[in-house]
Amino acid sequence: MERDDLPTLRALGFKDEELRALGLWEPATGDPASLADAYIRRSKKRDDLATLRAHVRDVCRAAAADGVRIRRIWFEQLSASKAYVRREEFDNCIRAVLVGLSKALYVWKTDRLSRRGMGQVGLLLDDFDKRSARLVSVTEGLDSSKGSRMVFAILSERAREEAKDIALRTKAGGDAHKREGRWPGGVVPYGLRCPKGTGKLEHDPAEYPTARRIAEALLDGKTPAAIAEELNSKRVRTRKGKQWRAQTVIHLAQSPSWAGLVPVRERAVKVYEDGTRETLDKWHRGGTPLMGPDGHPIQCGQGVVTFAEREAILAKFAARSRPGTAIGDRTRGKRKAATILTGVLRCPRCKGPMGNGGRNYRCLARINQGPSVCKGIATLRERADEAVAVLWINHVLALPPESPTIHAIARRWLSYNDPAKETRKRGVSAALDNAAARELRLQKEFFIGGSMAEAQYESLRAELSAQIAGLKAELAELSQEADLTPLMDPFSLAEMWEDAGIDGQRALLQAALKRVTLSAPKSVGDRTPILDRLEPEWHDDSMNPAVEAAWDGWEARRSQPAV
Repeated sequence: MERDDLPTLRALGFKDEELRALGLWEPATGDPASLADAYIRRSKKRDDLATLRAHVRDVCRAAAADGVRIRRIWFEQLSASKAYVRREEFDNCIRAVLVGLSKALYVWKTDRLSRRGMGQVGLLLDDFDKRSARLVSVTEGLDSSKGSRMVFAILSERAREEAKDIALRTKAGGDAHKREGRWPGGVVPYGLRCPKGTGKLEHDPAEYPTARRIAEALLDGKTPAAIAEELNSKRVRTRKGKQWRAQTVIHLAQSPSWAGLVPVRERAVKVYEDGTRETLDKWHRGGTPLMGPDGHPIQCGQGVVTFAEREAILAKFAARSRPGTAIGDRTRGKRKAATILTGVLRCPRCKGPMGNGGRNYRCLARINQGPSVCKGIATLRERADEAVAVLWINHVLALPPESPTIHAIARRWLSYNDPAKETRKRGVSAALDNAAARELRLQKEFFIGGSMAEAQYESLRAELSAQIAGLKAELAELSQEADLTPLMDPFSLAEMWEDAGIDGQRALLQAALKRVTLSAPKSVGDRTPILDRLEPEWHDDSMNPAVEAAWDGWEARRSQPAV
């Protein structure tokens, strides 16, 4: 039996001999008080793996010095400062400590745990205190069980401010490079390349001839779908070796970089029900050219097309667009879902998604890339929707109440059915972050600044403490799990499905189902029931049948008497 984190440790570059020396080879079992979990995080892929291995070694040495064994190393590469980024490994790590699998969480440094300030770290420390668990920061020598809460507060707020400073410096440098006509970085459009250290785009000898043919076809008025079909029929592949799609050609033409221009792209913004806007770490495709002081677009090297050719191509796109429809209109905002299974139903021939095709679900590869890519398949939407509804209801009823899928469905349904509660939860969480930061500033002003009278400090501290306690209580109430009773009763479950509407049904379905493949008909007019042609893959199908069969065979051989 091997450790759950062994693949992660090997991916970090550890050899088996070193894992044995660090105590990370055998699964750690025993009293939870003698066990600990460890969380390792890096923000960017270019961070050196040698540094991460050093973090793991430091954590293991600190745990050994404290007389505990590391139960599991949790690793992920995600931002710790953005509230909208869901860190699954972080959540799993915290959950392991809270449910009692271990009694300690080791991190290399506080900013590796979180950059969201005391609003998040403070709640974490509260939950750990209730369960007699502790948080340990190795390099800073902190242990929450030894009265280090104030230091954790200062360091977590410092990490939060440091994240803002990093973002500001990065943006200032990027804006300066753009104004000087340097490529801002990222994926270079097809047909071009950016030699390291130059900051300028130039023609890629391998890709430019094909890219220029695409540009000339667009200038001749050919549709992106026809261009993609022609390229695929000639077995010309994209840079990543994939088939061409109409959307790929459109994205190329809309990119200012394809014309050798510095792009200005808009950042995606999420708007909640109450009008609150949250900036996301995503960027809209296309964009507009960055204009210089003279009113002309800033060039960052060679392009596949000229600025004038780009404008001509976009004008042809605009002439074919229809406002308010899916055809070329980029002002409609996000389209409302029209089908339940779009993106979930898969084609049996190319394994790609199937989408809305009027009365049918049709293979999107066949629609966008042509028959040379996939012969395609189609099925009536109505009967596919009804069959998947039956599959979903039967599957949910067969799940035990403690199943993660049941809780995921409850959360998804609560978020969809009661958006006001989710909005209030985000607002309370933000207010708690703000109150914790104000409490820290107040303590620094009194203990470090020394310019505040003790009576004034005590009065303000009492008011802030009351605010924080009230916000914590409200957040705990809003975070309570939804009622799971309707998910246990077939009639209530069927009624929930019928009343949900298309958006609600998509939310319920995607909480339980990864994808469902429609098998090809045996012949024209095949009368095989649609339920027998659907092959679902559920989120809770964690067992690999091949692995299970291998273990069963091994167990059977092991139990055979020796000859």
